[in-house]
Amino acid sequence: MKNKIFIAIDTDSKKKARSIITQSKIKNFRIGYKFGLEFLNSKDGRNFISKLKNKIIFVDLKLNDIPNTMSSAVIALKDLKIDYLTVHISSGLKALKEVKKVSGKTKIVGVTTLTSLDSADLKSIGHKRSLKDIVTLQAKLASKAKLDAIVCSPHEVKLVREFFKREIITPGIRLKGDNAGDQKRVTRPKEAFKNGSTSIVLGRSITIGNVKNNMQRLIEELK
Repeated sequence: MKNKIFIAIDTDSKKKARSIITQSKIKNFRIGYKFGLEFLNSKDGRNFISKLKNKIIFVDLKLNDIPNTMSSAVIALKDLKIDYLTVHISSGLKALKEVKKVSGKTKIVGVTTLTSLDSADLKSIGHKRSLKDIVTLQAKLASKAKLDAIVCSPHEVKLVREFFKREIITPGIRLKGDNAGDQKRVTRPKEAFKNGSTSIVLGRSITIGNVKNNMQRLIEELK
């Protein structure tokens, strides 16, 4: 498991996506590209991804449905030759196992509790357990389902590592001086890797402004 950096392509523009990919190439780091709902639901998004060559492709759809629908969705995506695909761990053990069964070479990534939520948010939607307890249960479920990777906030990496021994992908990463935006549980790149993340995800810290300069800032922070 070599450390990776995923750049979030949060746009519906092919032109912008192509520009981000071109400008974010750096030596000595494994760079992947994360495409979410915005890009996949754009007019040409799926076609764009299908034509990418020699790239680590992370499709962040956060599938969360009944087992048959989730496994059928994974099968329907196979022509894209995806490296990583996200599903919500909260979809349940049966759904996770069904997805893993049909995933082939695609790594199935279980999403724990979104980094945009905190304990107060969880309480407001009916959760009585603490955020820590919920993430612990999710990590155990991901391990039981034999998922390939897990997504968790940088604040829970050490906790998740106790129960999940495969890849840990960490969003909510901000470079020095950047605003947290709509994320509530964030940290810096070096700290995430130090805590045990195998991969980090950066979006606006890289893609807003000069991408090449932002990548250089990232390199400096990781030294």
